[in-house]
Amino acid sequence: MLVYEATKGEFLDSVFNGTITDEINTVYEAKIGKSPKSQIDSWTNSMRFMYMVLNDNEIPEDSGVAIEFTIPTTSKRIDFTLTGLNENQEDSVVIIELKQWSEASKVEGKDGLVLTRFGRNYVETPHPSYQAWSYASLIENFNETVEEDSIGLYPCAYLHNYDFDPFNDPLKDSIYEEYIEKAPLYGQRDAQKLREFIKKYVKYGDSTDILYRIDNGRIRPSKKLQDTLADMLEGNDYFVMIDEQKVAYELAVDMARKSYIDDKKRVLIVEGGPGTGKSVVAINLLVNLLNDDLVSLYVTKNSAPRDVFFEKLRGHFKQKYIKNLFKSSGSFINSETNQFDVLIVDEAHRMTEKTGMFKQGENQVKEIINAAKTSIFFIDKFQRVTLDDYGSIEIINEFANELNAEVEYIKLESQFRCNGSDGYLSWLNDVLEIEETANYDGFDFNYDFRVVDSPEELSNLIFEKNEINNSARLLAGYCWDWSSENRADSNFHDIQIGDFSMSWNLNNTKTWAIDKDSVNEIGCIHTSQGLEFDYVGVILGFDIRYENGKIVTDFNERASTDRSLFGIKKMYDENPEEALKLADEIIKNTYRTLMTRGMKGCYIYCEDPNLEKYFKERVHRLNDVDRVNNNSKVLLDYI
Repeated sequence: MLVYEATKGEFLDSVFNGTITDEINTVYEAKIGKSPKSQIDSWTNSMRFMYMVLNDNEIPEDSGVAIEFTIPTTSKRIDFTLTGLNENQEDSVVIIELKQWSEASKVEGKDGLVLTRFGRNYVETPHPSYQAWSYASLIENFNETVEEDSIGLYPCAYLHNYDFDPFNDPLKDSIYEEYIEKAPLYGQRDAQKLREFIKKYVKYGDSTDILYRIDNGRIRPSKKLQDTLADMLEGNDYFVMIDEQKVAYELAVDMARKSYIDDKKRVLIVEGGPGTGKSVVAINLLVNLLNDDLVSLYVTKNSAPRDVFFEKLRGHFKQKYIKNLFKSSGSFINSETNQFDVLIVDEAHRMTEKTGMFKQGENQVKEIINAAKTSIFFIDKFQRVTLDDYGSIEIINEFANELNAEVEYIKLESQFRCNGSDGYLSWLNDVLEIEETANYDGFDFNYDFRVVDSPEELSNLIFEKNEINNSARLLAGYCWDWSSENRADSNFHDIQIGDFSMSWNLNNTKTWAIDKDSVNEIGCIHTSQGLEFDYVGVILGFDIRYENGKIVTDFNERASTDRSLFGIKKMYDENPEEALKLADEIIKNTYRTLMTRGMKGCYIYCEDPNLEKYFKERVHRLNDVDRVNNNSKVLLDYI
């Protein structure tokens, strides 16, 4: 998605006439949302500097200019790109990461990070050259047009307020040499150097043709973690970490190395919503900490991702080795203090207080912190889906303090699932009335969301999408009994809605998410949480309805075999208000989780007709916003 696109000549005219910021902001607000004052100020400032750089007759007037180009499959945007042809008539794109920085210092022991001021605080953030290179890598990895048309990508960073020390500048320290070679770094006195860099790759104009081809290019199927795990463990870099993912990763590695040396306990809490890269960072940590000879394990309460990972690794490593790498969160009841160097806990919100049917152990959070020198917890507060789910930031902090552990916290924002649409997640939170958000009226339409009229239509859509690469699944809320009988019989259909019927996921496999025949069964929260697909079709049962102008939940509509709300009726008898609040949170979180498993699209069928009508009305608002976006784009082109 492009916020602003024009030729170089049109861009220079807009800056000269003082209208460039208004033009950018008009489309930004229509497509993305209201822009903060700091963003508007940065446009005003940076575009003046880019005017000076581009005001050169040797840079063609009809070369393409794009501002705030959204990177495919993410919510990240590239500040400035220039397109054209090089001297050999080859397509070229110069990617320019713009920074307002005037000061920075190097960070020792953490690859590719620097320290700079944001507002009143100093924070660690990726080096500008690393950031520019990582953005270019993502485009190269996900946009088929770039590969098929042999479009060259040439990243760089321009810190137009930064005066480099010519003898010993921290940003040009040798520790950043690798990234500066990939993406050159320019400062306040380097406008001419940046101009020469651009002219090296853009000699002839393209009249924004390359921008059009990239923006409308086919996006490659996303790299699902479960499909690339074996290669990651063998040392291949399949996922480029960007922005706060890189910061979180380097912080975790640094803490683990320090604890290995001084034996001091350290705890890192990494918070992030669906698709923010929690599992990618977690697996990268596992791979690289093992390479550092640190005794490290990957821990989840939910068995589904562990079973899928195990199956994907089968044949690449010894089975005993694999099983020892992936552990349940209840595996550390009898562990000695500091028995492991690092425990990496994914889906930490799913940890329980006690372990197993017989409620063994003292406390899973405490046991994990006790067992490891460094404990890393990845958590999403909106993915608590059972009454037993115990993991929270507050609980982790409590036991970290009790065990004298040093605690760090970081939040992941970059969005990779749902085609990078932060707007979709915010919109969904608002629609489900989980929280009010700024995206109550829309998100960009790179994400395929539909409300269908029947379960038959839903299943047909998923069957069609699954033909592509076995990455589409049907899911449902827990409103139908899952009996222990006939569990291996696909002819036994637990879920029945009118003339439609289908089996719940059968118990003859632990790898429902990747089995070829699983499209013929309906999955639930327990077989899909922690995993991802290209497309999901979700059936919303009568436990969530729309009544009297609001979303209501009803735990009485949950199946009697549903263990996620086991004990809620007794709780309701003792404290109705608290029980209703908890049930409401769990039911909404369940559907939010199911509806964010799809990386490219989500289709839903609602049993409650009023809920279906409500969702369609909300989608109708999206269509209205989409029309506004298109009109805005036409207006900008016309200007």
